[in-house]
Amino acid sequence: MSSTHPHFRASDGERDRAIDELRDRAVEGRISHDTFVGRVDQALRARNRYELDELVADLPERPTMRKRLTDMVAAVSDFTTKVQSAWRKPRLPRLALPDDNRLRYVVGRGSACDLVLSDLTVSRVHAELRREEDGSWMLVDLGSLNGTRLNGWRLVGPARVRSGDEISFGDCGFLISSENPSA
Repeated sequence: MSSTHPHFRASDGERDRAIDELRDRAVEGRISHDTFVGRVDQALRARNRYELDELVADLPERPTMRKRLTDMVAAVSDFTTKVQSAWRKPRLPRLALPDDNRLRYVVGRGSACDLVLSDLTVSRVHAELRREEDGSWMLVDLGSLNGTRLNGWRLVGPARVRSGDEISFGDCGFLISSENPSA
């Protein structure tokens, strides 16, 4: 008769193998801690090998070596693609925040603007930078057709800008920098 017969008691080695399998799956994150604890308790109380086999029968299968290798190659390929994309990303020109006593800096296509951009996606009077009392700068869209963006988000109201922020007026993008290195 085989050892799977319901009347034969499970050996300590068989219990250890079932508990090891449960532990490995818990460590891999394939079963929850509560499931692990409950099943270890059942393994310690199991009367025969059949009950032990039932404890591990529904566990998710472990990934094969081929699956692991495929996943690893896919991860490396994804990383390489992201690096290549970042390398090709255009470098934005810098826009230095004025360090004089100016309180308002207007951006647009019109000749009266402080920063004149000839791109057709920029409105005649597109946006302005306003200096606050504390010395910080706020970016405000002035009702432009193609919008003003701060770090990729279209402005719906005034927004504080800092050195390192990306701003765009229509299709014209800039990286904010301060002329004063301590700012």
